[in-house]
Amino acid sequence: MPNSEQTNDNRKSGFSSLFSFIRDRREMKEGQLPNEVDRFSSSAERLSQTIEQSNFISRDLSWLQFNYRVLDQARSARRTLFERMKFLAISDSNLDEFSSIRVGSLYNYLDYGKERVDYSGLREIPFRKALFSAIHKFTQEQDEVFEHDLLPLFAEHNLKIGRWSDLEEAEREEVGKYFDRTIYPMLTPMLFDYTHTFPVLLAKTLIFAVVTRVTEQVKEEEENRKISFVQIPANLKRFYTIERTNGELVFIPIEEIMRHELRKLYRNVEILDLHLFRIVRNGDFSIDDNDDVETDFLDEVKQKLKTRRLGRVVRMEVERNVSDWLLNLLKKRWEIDDYNVFTCNHLLDFTCLWQIIKHPDFAELVPPPPSPVPPLGVTREEMEDIFETIKEGDILLHHPYNNFEPVLELLEEAADDPKVLAIKLTIYRLAKKSRITEALLKAAENGKHVSVLFEVKARFDEENNMREAQRLQKAGCFVIYGISRFKTHTKLLQIVRAEEQGVISYSHLASGNYNEETAKLYTDIGLLTCDEVYNRDITEFFNVITGHSLPNEYQYLLTAPRDMRKQIIKLIQQEAENATNGLASGICIKINSLEDKTTIEELYKASQAGVPIRLIVRGICCLRPGRKGLSENITVRSIVGDFLEHTRIFYFHNEGNPKVYGGSADAMVRSFDRRIESMFAFVNPRVKQQVIQILDYNLRDNVNSYELLEDGNYVKCAEKKEEDSFDIHKRFFHVTLEEAMKTKLFADAVPEKKENAAPEPTVTLSESEA
Repeated sequence: MPNSEQTNDNRKSGFSSLFSFIRDRREMKEGQLPNEVDRFSSSAERLSQTIEQSNFISRDLSWLQFNYRVLDQARSARRTLFERMKFLAISDSNLDEFSSIRVGSLYNYLDYGKERVDYSGLREIPFRKALFSAIHKFTQEQDEVFEHDLLPLFAEHNLKIGRWSDLEEAEREEVGKYFDRTIYPMLTPMLFDYTHTFPVLLAKTLIFAVVTRVTEQVKEEEENRKISFVQIPANLKRFYTIERTNGELVFIPIEEIMRHELRKLYRNVEILDLHLFRIVRNGDFSIDDNDDVETDFLDEVKQKLKTRRLGRVVRMEVERNVSDWLLNLLKKRWEIDDYNVFTCNHLLDFTCLWQIIKHPDFAELVPPPPSPVPPLGVTREEMEDIFETIKEGDILLHHPYNNFEPVLELLEEAADDPKVLAIKLTIYRLAKKSRITEALLKAAENGKHVSVLFEVKARFDEENNMREAQRLQKAGCFVIYGISRFKTHTKLLQIVRAEEQGVISYSHLASGNYNEETAKLYTDIGLLTCDEVYNRDITEFFNVITGHSLPNEYQYLLTAPRDMRKQIIKLIQQEAENATNGLASGICIKINSLEDKTTIEELYKASQAGVPIRLIVRGICCLRPGRKGLSENITVRSIVGDFLEHTRIFYFHNEGNPKVYGGSADAMVRSFDRRIESMFAFVNPRVKQQVIQILDYNLRDNVNSYELLEDGNYVKCAEKKEEDSFDIHKRFFHVTLEEAMKTKLFADAVPEKKENAAPEPTVTLSESEA
């Protein structure tokens, strides 16, 4: 932002806390905005003091703040219209998942009378009011962004979202034929009355509620009304496109077509009301402990997926002017109230904008990312002989700036290489047409021993993962379908190869999924190594998660659920002790989410001891920075931009001899207690410097960054002139090894380097701890 006045305006519109909208609304003129949010203002105001006094920020309210940062990208004038529509669509997709999982989880407490106390200090019922008030505020903002920021730009691109009244007679004829030919045969009206049970309506699907009456009956008799539901098939495109002779593209929403043609489904029946709505159901479920065979475990997952499709309704979106009679019927049926009902002023479900974004006529207006560059210190030619290159030293891959191709090629070469004896891999999410799966299938066909721990509980990927895992098993791979009590979230690959000098293992340790599609969109790190210590640790870890081994020691790994939290806390406490003793100290952590209360409390103590703490947390952050006497030495920033920040890095200054870890885990209760996770130490000096440089760039970014304030608000970092801007989503394509080797964090506090630097940590457990 060019100046502080604009920054403050942006805070009010996009990054204000849950309750700032109360003050805003008192100043608004009547009719300026729909009244729906006002119904909850007084209730929200009563809860604000409790929330703001807490030393912790609510996980769910913090997530909503993250989605505001996504929505802010749709406001950005530096982006094209189509990029801005993309971010609006993403914010709506995010909200659907949040409603299904987090709001669904809240209802698991409400519906079964279980107690729950949020980090904000609120119990389950008052927190429900606070949360839904915040979601109403957010959806209001989405509508405003679409109406005021995006729609006015459509005409510049000869683009229009058309209504029936906008169509010429010939165009209406064309659209009518499309309805008769394509839509009509797919529709199935579902009647609900005293002879028909209430139909099962699908979540995240556009549905018409049709109120009808037989024409011969007396119109005054209200009891003659009947209601039926028509679901719009999800495999139909949301828009029918008309290209006019003047070059204008008109996108007609499918609901607009159906609204004017639906009478064809109701012959000799009067349609009294016709309203579009959409529901989101509770999608949160957990797999119970199960000691039976794997087939029973898979059956349980499949049964839970069916439960998700029939879960209780937690959110309903409706058009403006929906009839009270219909609304009351649906609210009563689904046991919801006004908090759960959201009135949309424009399109229901902004994810439909993807169809416009991906239209061929606009391909040139969505700028592609730059081409990936080779890993630092490695040429493209060297990467062609991947096994030999790894032998020469550890290689850091930083995606998407570095291609994911080396990992794919490593697996594909291993599948064909007669020297390769075995391949071990953990899989959490895969691409739909995965080269990973194909390589593993080929390896099995070629007689190699292939072991795959396939996490079938990866949320919303359960069915795809089960299908792919069963393909591998049929091909002869040794497949473990996850572990019932835990999700396997660690990202590890090991290839065992017989060479002239003996058997050598090559490994890949990473923060991101083995998914070649998301690797183009998510920032992640991966380490390619044949270091014996890494491989010994990884072999031990695979024996733990596929067998029944309990090793006492890992040298380079921190693992969960065993000891990761404990070891991270020790590292934090050591920095606090150094600061207390007047020694150089510092902590810099880059993660997706910070929610674990024990870790946060240790960071507070370290701050009070004088440790400078720099946190880079993309999403949820329950730590409250900058509070006097609590967290004055902590800053938190979030980076949201062209790529989704997915990298996890933990840096501890250690008197100038930094200890640096990367891996798959966030600082969350689920990561430490309910997932199989791993963090790995960076020991190669060159690679460690590259990782430190990643953190340094993240702290310097002034284009994609937002600062978290003590009151829970986020503010956009002040943007500089173009020549002074620092955009990491562009700069990382041009970084040099020389620059990385010079990078230091907390440089002003670095003492003279000791001649005998402390070795990298060895994690040792007593027999009782193991």
